Amino acid sequence: MWARTNCGVTVRASAICRRWFELHFTGRTWRPPYEANSVIIQATSGCTYKKCRFCSLYKDECFRMSPMEEFEEDLAEIKSYQPYARRIFWTGANPFAMSYENLKLRALTVRDYLIKCQTMAMFASIRDIRDKEVWQLKKLRAMGINGLTIGTESGDDGTLELAGKGYTAADILEQCRKLDEAGIEYYFVYMTGLAGKGRGYWNAVNSAELFSQLNPYFISVDSLTLFPDTELYRMEQEGQFAPAGEKERLEELQVFIKNLQIRMHLFANSSSNFYPVTAYLPKERNLVASELQHIMDTVSEDEMAEYRRNLKSLG
Repeated sequence: MWARTNCGVTVRASAICRRWFELHFTGRTWRPPYEANSVIIQATSGCTYKKCRFCSLYKDECFRMSPMEEFEEDLAEIKSYQPYARRIFWTGANPFAMSYENLKLRALTVRDYLIKCQTMAMFASIRDIRDKEVWQLKKLRAMGINGLTIGTESGDDGTLELAGKGYTAADILEQCRKLDEAGIEYYFVYMTGLAGKGRGYWNAVNSAELFSQLNPYFISVDSLTLFPDTELYRMEQEGQFAPAGEKERLEELQVFIKNLQIRMHLFANSSSNFYPVTAYLPKERNLVASELQHIMDTVSEDEMAEYRRNLKSLG
């Protein structure tokens, strides 16, 4: 529905509507695949952290909250063509970094314009939850803020440190338990290969053990792809980081699935995954593990590595 745009550029909202709408988008506009049917609005741009060693998505952008005037103008435009929208996705690397008062103001403003809106989803970091009390989270949930995509990437302390995430497994546990208590739905992102060569097994075991103590609605799995403008790529070039092989990544995913002890959906079907799989756990655990084993037994490491080398982006 939406195109990447710069501020002031008109974008076509829908071919059905047969009219043009002006919306304010600055910098890189990114949303998860599963938010494809959500209405999108810019709440922030850029990232508050920009220290993850595998990521360069927002490295050249300063974090910025959309002015309320622009936010309301965009809501008015959205209302003009989709007044009964039920789910809206706020863009930006981590809009949940905004203070409770700012989130509250914007959530209530959305409700003023979109009276049928039930859910306001967005990216969030573990760091963004720390400064919010459970009572505040409960109020935000009551206003419609729900569906937080959290790029945990791992639940293993060594891997989190290597990736430069800026928090520990204990932090993930503490902060997400607050979301559980508040009734806020959240989704984890896990990244195979992030621990490096020879460390995938323990990354999978420790991450699965941690995640099994929480209640993510689903887990989305990516596989590490090193791009030249990232810190981890530089470390690899200088011999400070040895990437995991492709079969080791599939083994890691297999171990991760086998050790998860919660009922949930798992999606490992992004372009970064050589072999896309989806599973409802624990029901389809053995089936997916067998699929992965078949790929490891029948496809060469070279063929998998060639696929990774040809990935130019993850968009």
